[in-house]
Amino acid sequence: MSGKTRLSPAAKLPELSLREEKAVEAQSRPSAALIHETIRAEGESELDRTTGALLLSGLAAGLTMGLSLVAQGLLHARLPDAPWRELVVAFGYTIGFLIVILGRQQLFTENTLTPVLSLLYHRDARTLSRVLRLWALVLVANLAGTWFIAIVLAHGGVFGPDIAAAFDTLSRPAVAAPFWTTVLKAVFAGWLIATMAWLLPGSGSSPWFVIVALTYVVAVGQFAHVVAGSVDAFYLFETGELTLSGYATRFLLPTLIGNVIGGVALVAALNYGQAAPEVEPAPDAGA
Repeated sequence: MSGKTRLSPAAKLPELSLREEKAVEAQSRPSAALIHETIRAEGESELDRTTGALLLSGLAAGLTMGLSLVAQGLLHARLPDAPWRELVVAFGYTIGFLIVILGRQQLFTENTLTPVLSLLYHRDARTLSRVLRLWALVLVANLAGTWFIAIVLAHGGVFGPDIAAAFDTLSRPAVAAPFWTTVLKAVFAGWLIATMAWLLPGSGSSPWFVIVALTYVVAVGQFAHVVAGSVDAFYLFETGELTLSGYATRFLLPTLIGNVIGGVALVAALNYGQAAPEVEPAPDAGA
């Protein structure tokens, strides 16, 4: 924690009674500094997790994200072919994120915010190496999980031909755009998912609403998310419509670049900037 003293909103109004101060505190929204410190503390705990724990949690998240494609496929196949169908189908995309985030599983794009706040705070080589370790482990585990669930969806025979056709239709947009268009789409996705992580500490008893609202926008905008979209891309690979090199160059590389830019530059750095005057250590903090 920093060496600075943070005043609560009520503490800045000395004319209030104790009861009135408590009422003000109850009604006040969390400050940017409080949200920052809450997320940074979470990031510190993630950086301390063992390799095995990170890999298992990341694998679980990758598998779970397959439920987004499952939910979308079921809705797409069961709803009439109407102009509003894609708006309803997009709600299926939120299912995987709901389970992953509320279940505290490790998702790469969420991790573009939480540990980066620790890096911006400490600004040392040790923290940088810990962040890179976390990113590498979680991303590899996430992608392994998405590939496995794609194999099950493509070859497991769990769903009928109509659902399989819906999976195919829904997966194709993941690799349809040119490289730099995919990068830009991924910037928006990284921005929204990291913003979601920033909003969750202040969401009170309704974190599900924040998750659904922001991931729904990702789905409707067809923005590129490196984990959720990998389920789609690996499904196309397993059905013979995409090569591994195509997955790497048409989806993985541009999406990874965009997600990191959106999460780190547009959310972590900017939100850190607004909270920095209150959370940075005082000059004599180490004395």
